[in-house]
Amino acid sequence: MLAVKVLASYIHYLDTGGDGPPVVFLHGNPTSSELWRGVLDHADLGGRRAVAPDLIGMGRSGRPDLEYRLADHVEYVDAFLDALGLRDPILVAHDWGVAIGMALLRRRAGQIPAFAFMEGHFRPLTGWEEFDEGGREVFKRLRTPEVGERMVLDDNWLITEVAPQYAEHYPDARSRRPLLRFTREIPIAGEPADTAALMAAGWSHLRQSPIPKLLIHGTPGVVVNAAKVAECRRELPALTVAQVGAEGHFLPADAPEAVAAALSGWLRTFDT
Repeated sequence: MLAVKVLASYIHYLDTGGDGPPVVFLHGNPTSSELWRGVLDHADLGGRRAVAPDLIGMGRSGRPDLEYRLADHVEYVDAFLDALGLRDPILVAHDWGVAIGMALLRRRAGQIPAFAFMEGHFRPLTGWEEFDEGGREVFKRLRTPEVGERMVLDDNWLITEVAPQYAEHYPDARSRRPLLRFTREIPIAGEPADTAALMAAGWSHLRQSPIPKLLIHGTPGVVVNAAKVAECRRELPALTVAQVGAEGHFLPADAPEAVAAALSGWLRTFDT
């Protein structure tokens, strides 16, 4: 198992071991670095080194006594990059990895040369109307005190109903605390305020950043629907958009070859 000491704990990671510039793959909730295995198997990264960490408290990484807020994950991934000496990494992100990646782009302005993202919230949500009806009902329950605890910590709903392939990483209530916290971090109508501010700053920076960006999306999309694709086209400079055939949320797992092809083609544009 590859792991490195980071802050008060350690981060487990996958590493292809190449000697080229690094590409860092960031997962979200309730997954792990395993989300990226199929993509890494099929991608042609042009000799670049691929590194996929387990977020702190998730996968095989350590589980320190944290609140597991978005800001905590940003701190740990930032320190992870330093711990492995990953200079000027291209970031590839899914789900909450998108918000983490955007915060790192702002924190490390001028040090991250490109950013690829998919199926993640990239700005605060104005209100519950931005969810579809099913998502609105589920996330309202997850954010309700005691109800969310029962669903995620006691009944293990997020794993059994959403992502059963990650069950080994989240065997008990304590191990599922980061999963529950992520469901309550989505900034809706300004709450939680600190996460809303962090994501708003990240989105503002992304809208001004000249670095190449790749948005990979499915149809009709779950988090990133047609309206969000159109918003990115309007707002983001140097953006390439790639559509893959999958309909669901977990694009790297559901369509690894298509995601790998889109990523590989985009990366080749840097080598010409």
